[in-house]
Amino acid sequence: MTHPAPSSSTAGMRRVALACLALAGAAGASQASADDFIVYSPHVVATQSEIELRGYKYDDSRADCHGGSAAELSLAHTFNSWWKAELYVAKYQKAPGDGEHLLGYEFENTFQLTPAGEYWADFGFLAAYEHNTRPGEPDTAEFGPLIEKTVGRYTHTVNLIWEKQLGTGAAGKYEFRYAYQGTYTLSSAFRPGIEAYGRPSDHAYQAGPVIAGDWRMPGTMSEFEYRLGVVFGINARAPHRTWLAQLEYEFF
Repeated sequence: MTHPAPSSSTAGMRRVALACLALAGAAGASQASADDFIVYSPHVVATQSEIELRGYKYDDSRADCHGGSAAELSLAHTFNSWWKAELYVAKYQKAPGDGEHLLGYEFENTFQLTPAGEYWADFGFLAAYEHNTRPGEPDTAEFGPLIEKTVGRYTHTVNLIWEKQLGTGAAGKYEFRYAYQGTYTLSSAFRPGIEAYGRPSDHAYQAGPVIAGDWRMPGTMSEFEYRLGVVFGINARAPHRTWLAQLEYEFF
């Protein structure tokens, strides 16, 4: 099957993504959180509820990466056409050379700011607060815009997220990270693509292939959504490989 060539808008967004990747910095890796390996859509579906499990695992023999992993379990509900609230009831993390720890709990909000397809791109906003249960560790606030553009079968999503520690022992500065996903829809159940992640404060930049899709349960309004992938370190400080997995059950 022959498909139309990407538009100039699509090509332009690809150049922006490649320019972001070109910011790769210097050389040791640091531990990310599971939130660092997700690309949020600005869209919400009114009255929909979700149960989500996601996580990552480093595949790197270096001492400062080996064995690093994280996982999160969350419950979400969309109360209206523009607000989805999500509660992370379990957030686990295993730092390289250390045991697994329960990090705490997080309350996350996604706000859809524009109707789908009305402007040159669709816009949303993410705002989250994480309470850390480990003694002496500060809480964290996260916020930033969510941007998505669909051209034909291509969908490009960009997240620009700032993070600020709060409470005792909190660092005074803001930290920034970005995430990009570009997919091509072959069917609702199979959307191959790429994802890219950057954490400038850690000098860690990664990109690689993903597959995603959803499957509606026959005779119901429920569906399963999945995402699997691997991102590779672009610079020396990033983990060599990071395996990503996500599974959602969505229902009304």
